Amino acid sequence: MGFATLAGMRSMSAPAFLSHYLSRQPSSGLAGSSLRLLQKPFTAGLLKAAAAGEMVGDKLPNAPDRIALPVLTGRLLSGALVGAAWYRSRHGSALGGGLLGAAVAVASTFVSYALRTGISEKSGVPSALVGVGEDALVLAGGKALIGAQRPAASEWHPM
Repeated sequence: MGFATLAGMRSMSAPAFLSHYLSRQPSSGLAGSSLRLLQKPFTAGLLKAAAAGEMVGDKLPNAPDRIALPVLTGRLLSGALVGAAWYRSRHGSALGGGLLGAAVAVASTFVSYALRTGISEKSGVPSALVGVGEDALVLAGGKALIGAQRPAASEWHPM
């Protein structure tokens, strides 16, 4: 649910963080699945570049609201992707993980939108500047999620 929450805040950050983790901790649960591409260092690099681009683009004055249907759909799909990949990497149901990830990403989208616009309106701070704080929260949250993970139980062998 953590990665899906990030997807609601910054759609490309969630798969970038998950791919970064999976490229360093590959899972046999993704073998034989197209989701295994998230384990490739090249994929992780592309997703990191896309996430950085999204953070820049989010500050532009013509950037659409995250609750606009096309943008919301992207966040839903990002949440579904990270949910499916995470569950499958843990030898669970990709479908169940995808559905949960999508739902969490949509909820996170609306909550983060309300927080950002509310903070901007009440404080008088421009939305783009509040967005920089949101970026910091996403980066810290993603780093914390990665740091807290362990390989899947069937693949983790403590020394």
